[in-house]
Amino acid sequence: MKIKILGSSAGGGLPQFNCNCDNCKGYRAGKPSIRRRTQSSITISEDGENWVLFNTSPDILEQIHNSPFLHPQQRRETKIKAIVFIDAQIDHTTGLLMLREGCPHEVYCTKEVHEELNTSFPLFTMLTHWDGGGTHYHEVATDGTSFEIPVMPNYSFKAVPLISNAPPYSKYRDKPRAGDNIGMVVINKQTGKRLFYLPGLGVLQQAIIDEMRIADVLLVDGTLWTNDEMIQNGFSSKLGTDMGHVPLSGEGGLIETLDTLEKPRKILIHINNTNPILDETTQEYRELIRHNIEISYDGMHIEI
Repeated sequence: MKIKILGSSAGGGLPQFNCNCDNCKGYRAGKPSIRRRTQSSITISEDGENWVLFNTSPDILEQIHNSPFLHPQQRRETKIKAIVFIDAQIDHTTGLLMLREGCPHEVYCTKEVHEELNTSFPLFTMLTHWDGGGTHYHEVATDGTSFEIPVMPNYSFKAVPLISNAPPYSKYRDKPRAGDNIGMVVINKQTGKRLFYLPGLGVLQQAIIDEMRIADVLLVDGTLWTNDEMIQNGFSSKLGTDMGHVPLSGEGGLIETLDTLEKPRKILIHINNTNPILDETTQEYRELIRHNIEISYDGMHIEI
C-alpha cells in the first residue's frame, strides 16, 4: 500500500490566515524549523496509478498541484477514483466543492455523515447541479462489517466508530452519534498488513487501543500538546477534549498510550498550528522524538 500525506495540519493549516501564534509568526518570519502545512488529508493506492482520497480539505487544489502523481495524463481525467469521508467537519469536506468538475465522485461515508452533507452542510445536494450528477454514495457501516473499493481489490476497509464530536453546525454537536466520527482500518488481504487512520480522537476507548496495537502504521490525531492549549493561547474557551481531541501530553494523554504499543509505526496527523511540536527546536518536539513518535508532513510518503 502506498500512502501519501497531502495535508498534515488541523483546520486552518499553518500558517492560519488570522493567527499570530509562535508557529505561524515563526513560519512567516522564515524560521527554518517550522514547515508550511495544509489541512488534513491522505490518499492511498494499490498500484500507484489509481488513488483513494481520505477527506477533501479546503486546500485540496494546492495539495493536488503539489502531487504530480495525481496530475491528469489525458485531456480530462482524475487519478482520484474514490473519496472516503471520516466525518463531516468543514476542514475535511469543503474541498469537495473544488472537485466539482470531476463529478460524479464515488463517495464512501457513514449514513450520519451522508445526512449532514445533505442537510446541515449540504455539499452533496449542491453538487447535483453539476454535470454528472454530483456523487455516487456508498454507505459505510459502523458495525465492524468490512467493505471493498474496486480500485484496490486486494484490500479491505473497516470503519471504527470514535467518540469525538459532531461539527459545530450540526444539531448533534456535543451529543454525537456512533457514525459521526470514524477511524478507518485498511488491510492487505494477502499480507495482513494494516493501516489505522484516525485524524480525530476524543476518547481512548479500549477497543480503539486494541486496534492500534495490531496496526503496522498508525496515523493518529496529534491536534494539541496540552488539553488547555487553546485556552492558554487565548484562542478559545474550550478544552481539546471538548472539541473532540485527546491531548498528547499529561496523564491520560495520547503519548502515554502510544508508549504501550510495540508493533505500529506511530505517526501524528491533524496537528493544530498552536502545537509546539511543529517547531523542531522546541523541548516538546524533542520529547516526542524520544518517544519514537513521528510527525507527518505534507508530501510524506509511507509504504506498507
